Amino acid sequence: MLERAREIEGKVRAWRRDFHMHPELGFQETRTAARVAEILRGLGYRVRTGVGKTGVVADFGQGSPVIAIRADMDALPIQEANEEAYASQNPGVMHACGHDAHTAIALGAATLLATEEFSGTARFLFQPAEEVADEEGVSGAPRMIADGAMAGVHRILALHVDASLPVGDIAVEEGPASGGVDTFYATIIGRGGHGARPNEVVDPIYIGAYVILALNGIVSRRLHPFDPAVVSIGTLHAGNTDNVIPDRVETSGTMRYMDLKVREEIQAEIERAFEVARTLGGDYELRFETGYPPMMNNPEVVQVIRETAAGMLGDEHILVPEKGLGAEDFSFLAQLAPGAMFRLGCRIEGDERQHHNPRFDVDEGCLAIGAAILAQVARTLCKGLKLEGFEGIKASQ
Repeated sequence: MLERAREIEGKVRAWRRDFHMHPELGFQETRTAARVAEILRGLGYRVRTGVGKTGVVADFGQGSPVIAIRADMDALPIQEANEEAYASQNPGVMHACGHDAHTAIALGAATLLATEEFSGTARFLFQPAEEVADEEGVSGAPRMIADGAMAGVHRILALHVDASLPVGDIAVEEGPASGGVDTFYATIIGRGGHGARPNEVVDPIYIGAYVILALNGIVSRRLHPFDPAVVSIGTLHAGNTDNVIPDRVETSGTMRYMDLKVREEIQAEIERAFEVARTLGGDYELRFETGYPPMMNNPEVVQVIRETAAGMLGDEHILVPEKGLGAEDFSFLAQLAPGAMFRLGCRIEGDERQHHNPRFDVDEGCLAIGAAILAQVARTLCKGLKLEGFEGIKASQ
């Protein structure tokens, strides 16, 4: 499979560069989706567009099991600083996280599977808006689920390029693979006045200092030390001039966790932290915006990924990923069907490019490797999957 993937590597590279040159933000991926649908129809896939607003779903084969492969398509609101010929042509927008590579790799896997004989169905989910949510706070994966993209799916796969790993290495592990995330938005309410007469006001900045200390003590002093979690303040806005104490302080932040029980504990502790405002004579308003749940890699699927990749790359190139609390909305899909995401090495040796950075780029040697692993894992699961006790996701789910 890897040899076959390398035969089509030029085509996959051209797709990736085309997507990189024409990046589109979440729920705006109209050109990308149209190009993806065109390629898939040319391969003989049954294609549905407009799924989850701007997503594409494509099926090949018939019957069960249904093995899904997901690729995210959206770019980021970043001005690209690279000068390659394929640099972004859309001002202020670039593929700074590798979703152009994900889309091209999935098309490569679709190309490989289109000439394979296997019992079952290969389904490709080209997803919008992994990076952002819409006006209702919903990202691309739940939108695609609501439009039936996961109906009948028995297993689901995905990859993410990783600029910290060299080409030829992958990293994957069963169990928790990325953190859950929620956002909090709060207002600390005081009573403003002249900076020369602080005794006549209720200073929300003074109060906010104590609230910040309480928030920063949640993980170190309120949670169990073996529960991975993060509470970070991202914004803090107050006042307009140097000699006026304002009426309020606006703040927001992120909370990360691996366990839903810990999520409940963090939210309760954030509420407790803002209660300090009332103790000091002020008040507060607080709301939470639910984000992505923790992502769990299924042990069975991880084992197939490991064995497949080891056969192509060698055991020494199958690594355990570094722990972290980054969030990924593939978690919504993996809640519905056993699945796994692996990290694909894409480092440019001697010039590592960080994700979400204006100079991000990948070593395109990773493209054929990713396509081959996805295609072979899907083929293996189609052949060997036992369906007893799990008949796939119902359309209503």
